[in-house]
Amino acid sequence: MTATTTTTTPLLPPLPSVPAPCVVPPFEPVRGRGGRRGPFRVLRRGRRTPVALLALTVAALAVATSGSGASPPGAGATATPRARPPVAPAAVRLVSAPVRIADAETVRLLRAGDRVDVIAAPNSPMGGGGEARVVAKGARVAGVPRSGETRSDGGALIVLSVPRSTAAALAGAGVTSQLAVTLC
Repeated sequence: MTATTTTTTPLLPPLPSVPAPCVVPPFEPVRGRGGRRGPFRVLRRGRRTPVALLALTVAALAVATSGSGASPPGAGATATPRARPPVAPAAVRLVSAPVRIADAETVRLLRAGDRVDVIAAPNSPMGGGGEARVVAKGARVAGVPRSGETRSDGGALIVLSVPRSTAAALAGAGVTSQLAVTLC
């Protein structure tokens, strides 16, 4: 026996009519806001530190070059010249002056590089007669004796770096007076 089956398909709605093909007009590409181009694209690639350093350098140079020395527009030759910074005094040539200090215990307190004032006290057997005077101010100690290098009279020799004129005054005062030092 043969059976025949008949299947019926439901009816599909009719298809809408398809428009005819058309041509797309030419236009510039549309780029979104975060595109690959732009002044900050380097920052997005992970090179932030060098770029930040470069920006800081440029800003510092801009501030340094645009100081108060720029004359206003139109000032021309009538503008007053910029005040020059004070000129440092000429370097004074220092010499090494050996100085005999009366108190060796005071000399033991000194180290090379210390600044001292040298005071001359009149050398008289009675202890009076004349005032003490400062012979050198702010002299730099260049050398001190090693321990045990003192004289029997209790004095000690130190070397000071002073200008030539002060060295002459120290030599003269060392002959006529007892010298002492005070730390500055």
